[in-house]
Amino acid sequence: MKFASLGSGSKGNALLISASSGTSSTTVMLDCGFGIRETERRLARLDVRPSDLSAIIVTHEHHDHIGGAFKFARRHSLPVWLSYGTYQAAIKDSHDVDLNFCRDGDPIAIGDLQFLPFTVPHDAREPLQFCASNGNSKLGILTDAGQSTPHLVQALAICDALMIECNHDSEMLSRSGYPISLKRRIRGALGHLSNDDTSAILANLDQTRLKKLVGAHLSLQNNTPELARVALCAAIRTSQTEVMVACQQDGFGWIDVQR
Repeated sequence: MKFASLGSGSKGNALLISASSGTSSTTVMLDCGFGIRETERRLARLDVRPSDLSAIIVTHEHHDHIGGAFKFARRHSLPVWLSYGTYQAAIKDSHDVDLNFCRDGDPIAIGDLQFLPFTVPHDAREPLQFCASNGNSKLGILTDAGQSTPHLVQALAICDALMIECNHDSEMLSRSGYPISLKRRIRGALGHLSNDDTSAILANLDQTRLKKLVGAHLSLQNNTPELARVALCAAIRTSQTEVMVACQQDGFGWIDVQR
């Protein structure tokens, strides 16, 4: 199993997860927050064609995650998986799309991949994050949450690879020119994880199998890759874990997940 990012941040998100078995191959796009042409361009950068995709899974209805999902799915005849709450929030854009509903705790099988949705605290109708597996390795994804919960900590336990939100540095956010209302939303219980929040989540995880750790969804105004990396490294308890940081423009290239 491997994964790669088309871009990660408030201007657009899309993650590819791929697995193969024998002659079969499955590639799923988790979120699609870019327009059709931009998504195609970023896919080509990773040597992926739209016809290589098996499905799109959407985490929630915020534009930077769902903005291009239905248009891209219609153009390339791809099924879309999403929660019913997300569908209700985005119903006007979902016509003529093969929709499939998912919910917390119910596994989704797509080709060689299995996805396990789990609920998170975020200011959306029914937001989900996911763990992906090929039956051997486990990848955890957590990119939009306002705070830690026992439920999400349990879901992310014993991952071989983890992509986790490092949205903001608390001091940078406090000093920023953002309106007070926006600052409150970002650091609220339904907002986004700070570097310190993420470090605390990592400290509570079983890291015995964690080989790859990627900080994601960084704010361009209120964080830096260096600060995010320091926070991630501070929470790692084993030398086997490689730490990386995703960016908005380039995301990151293919990363192999091995148990």
